[in-house]
Amino acid sequence: MSDTIHRFGPNSFKLESLPVPKPGQVLGLVGNNGIGKTTSLKLLSGRVKPNLGRFNNPPDWQEILDHFKGTELHNYFTRVLEDKLKVTIKTQYVNRMADILHGNVGQLLSRTDDRDVKQELAADLDLIQIMDRDLGYLSRGELQRFSIAFAATHNADIYLFDEPSTYLDVKQRLKAAQVVRSLVRPNNYVIVVEHDLSVLDYLSDFICCLYGKPGEYGVVTVPFSVREGINIFLAGFVPTENLRFRDESLTFKVAENPQESAEENETYARYTYPTMTLAHGRTFRLKVVEGEFTDSQIIMLLGENGTGKTTFLEMLAGRLEPGSVKECDVEIPKFNVSYKPQRFITTNEYTVRSMFRSEIRHSYMDPQFVSDVMGPLSIEKLMDKKLVNLSWGELHRVALTFCLGKPADMYLIDEPSTYLDSEQRIVASKVIKNFIRRAKKTAFVAEHDFTMATYLADRVIVCEGKTSIDCVADSPQSVLTGMNRFLSHLDVTLRRDPENFLPRINKHESIDDREQKSSGYYYYMDD
Repeated sequence: MSDTIHRFGPNSFKLESLPVPKPGQVLGLVGNNGIGKTTSLKLLSGRVKPNLGRFNNPPDWQEILDHFKGTELHNYFTRVLEDKLKVTIKTQYVNRMADILHGNVGQLLSRTDDRDVKQELAADLDLIQIMDRDLGYLSRGELQRFSIAFAATHNADIYLFDEPSTYLDVKQRLKAAQVVRSLVRPNNYVIVVEHDLSVLDYLSDFICCLYGKPGEYGVVTVPFSVREGINIFLAGFVPTENLRFRDESLTFKVAENPQESAEENETYARYTYPTMTLAHGRTFRLKVVEGEFTDSQIIMLLGENGTGKTTFLEMLAGRLEPGSVKECDVEIPKFNVSYKPQRFITTNEYTVRSMFRSEIRHSYMDPQFVSDVMGPLSIEKLMDKKLVNLSWGELHRVALTFCLGKPADMYLIDEPSTYLDSEQRIVASKVIKNFIRRAKKTAFVAEHDFTMATYLADRVIVCEGKTSIDCVADSPQSVLTGMNRFLSHLDVTLRRDPENFLPRINKHESIDDREQKSSGYYYYMDD
């Protein structure tokens, strides 16, 4: 193992190596939460000095440079110090932006001295309509897009982006990735931490994997090509070091239809819902086209933010506020449901254990549920923590467990990837899929992470229209048909990695992109 690069204190987290940036390239970082990604960005920014493990007696910069002599990091830190490279950071915690900056979007973007704000940038990040709005009144998705634009308007030598796709829908994630890539120049550095593997693959030129023990230590690999780096992360094995950091590899092999035979197909219970027109609030109108679904099936809702996915789930859950539905063609069907909202917020002082005992006692005591759900989601180590003291990622794993633990015929799950790292997203996907299959229930899931969406989906509902005004949720259709329709609206093509079946977004106008578009197949299923 490499020498310690930085340690925060006695018996605290230590980082054993650093990512190696490359000028004129986008370097992507992938790894679990608590493994050192954000710490790496702080060190590479030069704003935090690597202490080489000596937190009581930190070295000066000359000793640090001597430590890295003969490596690319020596050249990098020499440039940071001697050339006084200008650094701009897009922080992970965009909800804090309103506490740091004051003013409206247009004023703050125009305040930068180095570069004029281009109308194209504002349009790409959907900021045109909110230029006169104060930061304190922005949603988290709007704050994320503003934060990316604010970083991009600086003429910097080093751009650091920490989780730029959080809170964004699929279209916005791709636009944000294109903005990040547009910042690359021959002699500058762009480094990105990202948990959406498909987006990471799309925007990166090289990948560094981070592994170790969350909260204790982290190790950074050397840069690999994008495909090799992501495959190393999924395999849990670093071939250059002959080192395995995860017991099991992760793959995304899926079939278009899980119901394998006509005989088996006949055993599934079928449900229908009629065409419904809902007026939710004063301005938003959603038409839900009649559809059919079965048990042991996951229906994926795909669409931009503001196209009615959450409204549809709330409708099925019976959670629309009284008076919010101004008109409806027919009576909304009643289903026995369990619902995980998009944001699970609690002020409850109970521990996780006491909540489970009180609310989902039967599942909590069931060895099968413990093995299939609680174990993979690493809930046991959280059991004696108070809900109010959980991190956002821990809280959402508990929320997913709580949702699946309730007896129901239908499980409604809104954005299960929220606040989860790359590995946790894959684990959560497998937990949901295995639970729905074993319990022979139905799930409706809204998700923006391509990796999770393509793995989970048995059927697809495409939500489209004029966002936040007038939208349609189409009837459930096959994954191939639904994904092709959805991706064609985004003008994006998707292929699968032949080794691990990860959905990979083709670079715009690449050979694969042009070939798939010419053939009409925006999405390829597994062979």
